[in-house]
Amino acid sequence: MTQKIIESDKSISDLLQTIEPKGIADESMRHTVEVLLNLIEQLQLKVKGLESENQRLKDENNRLKGEQGQPDIKAKNKKGFENKHSSEKERKTPKQHSKSSKNQTIKIDRKQILEYPQDKLPADAQFKGYEEVIVQDIILETDNILFRKEKYYSPLEKKTYLADLPSGYEGEFGLLIKNLSYQLVLRGQHDPRQVVRIPRRYWHFYVSRLFI
Repeated sequence: MTQKIIESDKSISDLLQTIEPKGIADESMRHTVEVLLNLIEQLQLKVKGLESENQRLKDENNRLKGEQGQPDIKAKNKKGFENKHSSEKERKTPKQHSKSSKNQTIKIDRKQILEYPQDKLPADAQFKGYEEVIVQDIILETDNILFRKEKYYSPLEKKTYLADLPSGYEGEFGLLIKNLSYQLVLRGQHDPRQVVRIPRRYWHFYVSRLFI
């Protein structure tokens, strides 16, 4: 069972790696895909944490029953003890904390200048530039599409020809909302009744539990 879960996680991760939001021309769609990918990644981490906790509880239960749980293999200390005392040089030399480079990879969508109230500044205050702080947030927007499918009729054949919907849009819901709902239910283990309330409340989607 555990092996199947690992293989399933690996296949999902491999599938997500094939999705490249930068290749999506529509900015709104690209942003939505990025948000959903981040959400799926968070759900995967949550599931892995729950699986680890579940295994820990199983092992503890087995130990209480006198059975052996999964071995907890720890690295051996070659000296036979752990050196918890820093050297004299380490105590005297302050550690250099380098600022994380993650800010360099964060996409900035908008900039806003925050002004300090002038009436609260002393008369000799001098402007020294700006101190930048990045705050990450998301904006979820709808992408409801009205497809106008071409329709033709052949009097000779007495047959109507109707253009097909793009792949993935069957059932009047797009790929992103489907994947999000499935991930919340299957991977996030959320109640379907709670999941359908999300698109109803925030985006006014007409979604029923039958959709999930």
